[in-house]
Amino acid sequence: MTLFNVYPLYDIEPVKAQGSYLWDKNGQQYLDLYGGHAVISIGHTHPVYVRRLTQQLKNIGFYSNSVKIPSQEELADKLGKISGLKDYYLFLVNSGAEANENALKLASFYNGRKKVIAFTKGFHGRTSAAVAVTDNPAIKAPINFDDHVQILPFNDVEAVKRAIDTDTCAVIVEGIQGVGGIQVASDEFLKTIRKACDKTGAIFIHDSVQCGYGRSGMFFSFQHSGVKPDIISTAKGMGNGFPIGSILISPRFQAKHGMLGTTFGGNHLACTAANAVLDVIKKEKLVQNAATIGDYFFENLKNFSGIKELRGKGLMIGIEFEKPVEPIRNSLLFDHKIFTGVAGKHTIRLLPSLAVTTKEADIFLDALQKVLAKA
Repeated sequence: MTLFNVYPLYDIEPVKAQGSYLWDKNGQQYLDLYGGHAVISIGHTHPVYVRRLTQQLKNIGFYSNSVKIPSQEELADKLGKISGLKDYYLFLVNSGAEANENALKLASFYNGRKKVIAFTKGFHGRTSAAVAVTDNPAIKAPINFDDHVQILPFNDVEAVKRAIDTDTCAVIVEGIQGVGGIQVASDEFLKTIRKACDKTGAIFIHDSVQCGYGRSGMFFSFQHSGVKPDIISTAKGMGNGFPIGSILISPRFQAKHGMLGTTFGGNHLACTAANAVLDVIKKEKLVQNAATIGDYFFENLKNFSGIKELRGKGLMIGIEFEKPVEPIRNSLLFDHKIFTGVAGKHTIRLLPSLAVTTKEADIFLDALQKVLAKA
């Protein structure tokens, strides 16, 4: 048997990681400013994280949600306090796509509707309901029905006012689009969605899978706009590499047995990982660090020639160039040993650990300047 070949792979095999660095099988060191799609929130193999998971594995690694798992309640309590959403409920799953699946399903259970509003360049996952609201026909199979979905222009306030009505089940939006190129939702846009949902009984779902967990310089990016969604989906930075996701559910919803379910969601190891992440974020003030180092990146990058536009907040940064960025990304990776990401053909995406330092930022800034000088 061989692997199903769906991933274009770099000929790099990481075997060790620490903080913001990776080492390949040949001992070559790389600076990681991408964190495996914004997954590495507190740094690779953080000692607190490793110690907690190791101890938990020695005790019990898994049992299903048919028994009490106290670390779930611990996680709900910690997440409520650090996010300021103490009155919300928590439902635990395994991934961002699964979080969005359950968010959409819960919304439809609540108001009995099925029309969903989503937005251009949005990405919400590859599973059935999640891919239906994703603006990418190339990843939708014929079985992924999307007749109930209306895609509106992102950040178009007037379009939102016209489209959301009493037939609308839910509106799903990323506060900062990741795959879509680090497009930031405006305050007016999010406030208009909130107001329209309140007026019509639609459910406001905020996809915080990539832009949440401190990445924007606040715990959730919608907090910059002063709105409160009805359901918030999370995943990537939640477990620092251990698969875990969740939805945070406003108190307007009432649970009943069997409404939602998962086999692996909220297991002992996943909750241990997530609790360790929140403890480190709090102790090391990583949300504040994301804001500070994000500002440092932006202040320095704005002086670079050749950059068309800078977008993002905190440590979710999009650098758009006039020219295609593949040569730039490849030079950063192979000549300067720095991992970055891309979004489309013209945008470099930075999603480093929230613990990244100014020293590590300077390594990137110096390398990018040298790459652009040769371009």
